[in-house]
Amino acid sequence: MTDPALDAETLRERAVASLVVARDRTTLLTSCVEEPDLTAQHSPLMSPLVWDLAHIGNQEEQWLLRAVAGHEAIRPEIDSLYDAFEHPRAERPKLPLLSPQEARRYAADVRGRALDVLERTAFDGTRLTEAGFAFGMIAQHEQQHDETMLITHQLRKGPAALTAPDPEPVTPYTGPAEILVPGGPFTMGTSAEPWALDNERPAHQREVAPFWIDATPVTNGAYQAFVEDGGYEEPRWWTPEGWAHVRRARLTAPLYWRREGGQWLRRRFGVTEPVPPDEPVLHVCWYEADAYARWAGRRLPTETEWEKAARHDPATGRSRRYPWGDADPTPGHANLGQRHLRPAPAGSYPAGASPLGVRQLIGDVWEWTASDFLPYPGFRAFPYREYSEVFFGPEYKVLRGGSFAVDAVACRGTFRNWDHPIRRQIFSGFRTARSAGDA
Repeated sequence: MTDPALDAETLRERAVASLVVARDRTTLLTSCVEEPDLTAQHSPLMSPLVWDLAHIGNQEEQWLLRAVAGHEAIRPEIDSLYDAFEHPRAERPKLPLLSPQEARRYAADVRGRALDVLERTAFDGTRLTEAGFAFGMIAQHEQQHDETMLITHQLRKGPAALTAPDPEPVTPYTGPAEILVPGGPFTMGTSAEPWALDNERPAHQREVAPFWIDATPVTNGAYQAFVEDGGYEEPRWWTPEGWAHVRRARLTAPLYWRREGGQWLRRRFGVTEPVPPDEPVLHVCWYEADAYARWAGRRLPTETEWEKAARHDPATGRSRRYPWGDADPTPGHANLGQRHLRPAPAGSYPAGASPLGVRQLIGDVWEWTASDFLPYPGFRAFPYREYSEVFFGPEYKVLRGGSFAVDAVACRGTFRNWDHPIRRQIFSGFRTARSAGDA
């Protein structure tokens, strides 16, 4: 989404396109494996794929058919089955879920009716329909579950079920290792982005001291040096909670890495391969990112620093939608949308760099920040508390920037993700920072 003043027909076209792209991806993720893989729970951290499929349809029904159009429920008896707050993921396989065939029929039925609603909806009414917000929210919700299902595919044992081309080869990055971001005020968050979610709002001023930030995400090769220097055996690099987690979970390297025959290997979507040293490190938790930063004599950037590096244009003083400007992402800007099944090498996508030259702030890997997930000044929950408000607090750390698994509709310079600091199954990496006065 770009201009909130777009005419209704353009908004409608964008909403249709976003919903169709999301559904095509959902279909791919749920049609590339046999029924037993759809109904199995591949990890207690994740739902069965068939639960996600029906949940996508149920959310679409509740918000587009019932809330927007005022329709009666199609299958009210399944609402509680697909309520993410009522049933923890580990318990969902025991529920009387819809079969894969039933889930597909239900989601398709809802989608057909939702497109009819979209054709008749005016975009100048309630906050829910203004600028097509509800339709954008549902497209984002489906894409977020598509990313969740892709995580499940990575956790799944067995041969590869998904394929995608690798990112284009690039000239190795030879620019500066870190970039100075000047101090001063900038506008954080948004009040104008029509499909922005509640935790991104409202726009507000933040004052930031000057700091240095990595020009690219931390690579596998750099992280391997931490591992081989005994980083997982030295408590001084870890917070007390992080060290306790390392001991309890017996962490020795990023998730899916293993040492064999004198080299590091990783498992990626059913394929075992050497760990590529020039790719951003992936599948590390917040504690690991924080420990690496300490070992390197640096720290994680705060969420405010990350957003200033990504959005602030020193020449104009304004905050952009994306590092490269206000235009929607293209394949030349960022690695998004499951176009590839891996991050691109560090330093890729020069066209997507920020005004100061920081690269890959959007796409490739979610980047852990130092910040707890907290509301902005003036935050108002919308359209329901359970999207953001119930997660605010020190139990969750903020991630920014999206990953190769994120679609552009659910990724922008203001978008905020969050998770527990122990989570590694997500497509998470990081970059480091230091204050300008530090040596």
